Amino acid sequence: MQSDETLILRAQRGDVEAFEQIVHRYDQRILALALRYTQDPDEAKDVYQEVFMRVYRALPRFQFRSQFATWLHRIAVNVCFTQRRQLQRRSHLSLDEPRGAAGTGASWGEMILDERTGEDRVLVDELSSQIHDALRELSPTQRLVFILRHYHDFKLREIAAMLRCAEGTVKRHLFTATRRMRRQLQTRLSEQGI
Repeated sequence: MQSDETLILRAQRGDVEAFEQIVHRYDQRILALALRYTQDPDEAKDVYQEVFMRVYRALPRFQFRSQFATWLHRIAVNVCFTQRRQLQRRSHLSLDEPRGAAGTGASWGEMILDERTGEDRVLVDELSSQIHDALRELSPTQRLVFILRHYHDFKLREIAAMLRCAEGTVKRHLFTATRRMRRQLQTRLSEQGI
């Protein structure tokens, strides 16, 4: 298997197959990030497409000053923020309105775990729904920091590079997001006796 650097150098020379291999290597991570951030499969696909279109256009200028994964996720972060602002301007929808798996026939829990049955399935679906709702109540930056750290295992310095901010700022967003998520989940689950 060729390294990212080798594939990038080939793609920079116009090798379309090398670019396709790069996309294949990172596509699931970018789609998962977009889905967790937007909480809507259609929006996530739009983000995914836009990210790789921007990568294709910008790849000739990539100079290996950072890791490719960090650079790629920085583009994904920017696209997520841009898409969110555009959607808010166009439709004036609140982040609190129901979004996500509605209309797809699949619950958030089904997208996360589709192997459960019976009572376990109900509990997983309920918990997934509560996490989904709690994530939706975070600010866009807090949500993105939380997702990048807890779902994608990026280090704080890597997230800071993606967001182009200080590591301390990322720590603050993560601390606030975690505290809010914990509080919201405890309240919601205790109200339901779970």
